[in-house]
Amino acid sequence: MPVLTRLRGAAVATGQGARATATRVATGSRWAGRYAGRLRSRFAGGAAGMMRLLDLHAISAAGDALIAIGLAGTIFFVDPQEARVNVALYLLVTMVPFAVLAPLIGPLLDHLRHGRRYALAATMLGRAILAWLLADHLDALALYPAAFGVLILSRAYGVTRAATVPRLLPQTLSLSQANARGSVYGTLAGLLVLPLGLAAFAIGGGWPLRVASVIFLVGMVLALRLPASADSDRPEQPPPLLRWLRHSINAQRILTGGLVTATLLGGVVHRALYGFLLMFLAFAIREDQLPTVVAGRQIGEGTALGVVSGALVAGTFLAVVAGSRLRIRRPLALQAAGLTVSAGTAVAAVVWFRLPVVAALCLLAAVASGLAKLAVDSSIQERIDDTLRTTAFARSETLLMLAFVAGAGAGLIPLPGQVGMGIAAGLVAVAAARALIGAVRLRGDRLSGRAPGDVPPRPRDSTAELPPGAETGGTQPDRPRAAG
Repeated sequence: MPVLTRLRGAAVATGQGARATATRVATGSRWAGRYAGRLRSRFAGGAAGMMRLLDLHAISAAGDALIAIGLAGTIFFVDPQEARVNVALYLLVTMVPFAVLAPLIGPLLDHLRHGRRYALAATMLGRAILAWLLADHLDALALYPAAFGVLILSRAYGVTRAATVPRLLPQTLSLSQANARGSVYGTLAGLLVLPLGLAAFAIGGGWPLRVASVIFLVGMVLALRLPASADSDRPEQPPPLLRWLRHSINAQRILTGGLVTATLLGGVVHRALYGFLLMFLAFAIREDQLPTVVAGRQIGEGTALGVVSGALVAGTFLAVVAGSRLRIRRPLALQAAGLTVSAGTAVAAVVWFRLPVVAALCLLAAVASGLAKLAVDSSIQERIDDTLRTTAFARSETLLMLAFVAGAGAGLIPLPGQVGMGIAAGLVAVAAARALIGAVRLRGDRLSGRAPGDVPPRPRDSTAELPPGAETGGTQPDRPRAAG
């Protein structure tokens, strides 16, 4: 009997301990959920419409990450150890979707601006169908047109989303902050889905693509649930042929004036430098032209490549994190400062051509490039009329991608390490001087952080469908610092 009594007491104590543990876990989960809801609301400025747009972008980024995992080893990832010719062909392949985006997709989406929610939903549905098709044809000829279709729809989603941001912008955020917070949201979503993608890839190469298809279907539903304010007013009647032709002709000139053009040129230089550093340093490490001694120890080639690529990725992430707190007022001054810092660091990399200095150059250049891209997006959103905004984004994305490909192509030219870095430093210094002159010439032309003519969400949208407690946690405006 004493033994049974002790066993019964131990069982009761174990049950009580399990219940107490379950209670603590449930309490912690509820607290984490409320905290995440408040944080999400504050990130979106307390506006339900912006929260839904951020959720949509997270879904898109997660789906794209899964597609990249599913297509690893086919056409998306080229080993830096392969021949320069193969890398050059890869760069040309990435340009194919942009050749369609600028002249065709952008103007088409501008004509559908009164139905942006449906355009966003269509890009999600199209990617869901193509991702499922890819999963069943990884070894077939259908892989290539389906993959290109996914790329085109992904770019179409990007330009449509960028044109939608001003329509859902809350009063507590500027355009640059909203753009940066969307990038942070998407990056975090891609990182969170990475373990799921790797686990699915271990089951089979097509499973990450099937999971991506399901995620894109969820994104389609989220796109349809965006507020009606995401759409522009529907025109009273469809534009006749003459008016459509006039619109197309005007679209050719939307990036030819003032602050937008100057900011775009600055972004082009930053992207070209980013592409050059990525390719040039990869081959410099491969060919043992870059000393890889750190703290007196020789590190391996793979580790050195990881340091360089990690610096570029970290710099890009730091740029969007910083941009989520900054209000960009003078984009040209911001870009000129970034080019000046990059030029100075590039000169130091020529004098001390070592891995630590080169990694510092990559980090700073990536930060400057990320902030320059936010400046470009904010300038277009504020200065380009809503009727041409999607076309403007399509053309700017094409120019920036051309700049990246041109810089990466220059990095494929076989030059001695210090010679190639010296040429790049000289060109960046000239671009920095030109950017400083432009910043001084247009010093009075500043951004307000809002898109004139666009109607912000109605007051009832700002607190609709917020998580419990988010009404007080997310509506207090931040006190960000001014940048540029």
